[in-house]
Amino acid sequence: MADLFASDDTARDSAPLADQLRPRTLADVVGQEHLTGAEGAIGRMVTAGRLSSIILWGPPGTGKTTIARLLADAVAMRFEPISAVFSGVADLKKVFAAARDHARQNAKTLLFVDEIHRFNRAQQDSFLPFVEDGTVTLVGATTENPSFELNAALLSRAQVLILRRLDAAALEQLLDRAEALTQRSLPLTAAARDALLASADGDGRFLLNQVETLYSIDLSEPLDPAGLSALLHRRVAVYDKDREGHYNLISALHKSLRGSDPQAALYYMARMLTAGEQPLYVLRRLVRFATEDIGLADPQAVVQCLAAKDAYEFLGSPEGELAIVQACLYCATAPKSNATYAAMKASFKSARDTGSLMPPMNIVNAPTKLMKQVGYGKGYQYDHDADEGFSGANYWPEEMAPQTFYAPTDRGFEARIAERIAHWNRLRAQRQEA
Repeated sequence: MADLFASDDTARDSAPLADQLRPRTLADVVGQEHLTGAEGAIGRMVTAGRLSSIILWGPPGTGKTTIARLLADAVAMRFEPISAVFSGVADLKKVFAAARDHARQNAKTLLFVDEIHRFNRAQQDSFLPFVEDGTVTLVGATTENPSFELNAALLSRAQVLILRRLDAAALEQLLDRAEALTQRSLPLTAAARDALLASADGDGRFLLNQVETLYSIDLSEPLDPAGLSALLHRRVAVYDKDREGHYNLISALHKSLRGSDPQAALYYMARMLTAGEQPLYVLRRLVRFATEDIGLADPQAVVQCLAAKDAYEFLGSPEGELAIVQACLYCATAPKSNATYAAMKASFKSARDTGSLMPPMNIVNAPTKLMKQVGYGKGYQYDHDADEGFSGANYWPEEMAPQTFYAPTDRGFEARIAERIAHWNRLRAQRQEA
């Protein structure tokens, strides 16, 4: 770990390119301005000179380790890095003991735990007393969802900050810095440079490692995308010159699916996968499409997409990619409806606008005698006892007229849903008149 965090110039000169280009200040960190900027959570902490325990959650190569180290420098704290992959309880005890000794000398410790999700529940619990009494300020780094991987007790004592995958602009900045440091232009054509950025998939460390490989080879002329792919032994997307190829292709895939053109959808999906796009990224987009553009017109669409995800994770590439193709075809040929998506937007807006209104008294619970006495639950009609299993009661706040958020189409399964809703509306009107 010592080499990783070396700060002297000699160590940096002999280090890998990614370490030589490691930022010296938080202002040098690329792609995370929403956190490190003056109005970001980290920027505010540094300005205040007070650092709370935090969990940095984000993809690989987005700067979690770097931010932690620079945070310690910015607030004048002792930086103590450990990795959950290589450390156990005995190592933690030594770290806490050392932190306590330094605290007696008014030297505060920032404990950086890389891959913190790798610690089991008991190991995570061991942090709690030392975080609570201020022996250490914990900065954990994880690529996994903290909600699932970290103890609730630990999460309640730390702020979760989400790092973004580096976009094309941030990755371009890293390339510019590499060229400035080495005083050499990358031996790539413009198209190959764009393809290199796309192949990094938001991972700055991976990008710089690829750059270092390129600099280590004597090339007589700049590489084109095909030459770059052959050299790096990695499938590289041939994206267009304006660097929008990645987003253009996913947009084309989504719109081809929406337009019910299975042939075009397969083409754009194949373009992405053969260019090196992560299959799970494509699957995430298919799941999103199934809920946004198909919804209840065919409830099986999202099931098919999630089944494809499971099949791919089980089989891997290339066998698992057939499941992705099947999900793509299912979505392209399914009946389409954005009624669920529109209902979500409308209902969320209404909830924000009227979120303090009390539900009608007949449908709220009355768990205490006092609540029953003041009318909670009075007049509730149990629908299962009503004719046709439908009471037709009012479920809206008294101050709010009934709203229509979900308007099913006449396509696919939604046509049956529309019939049911229309039937209930007729019954409701009849029973309210009676």
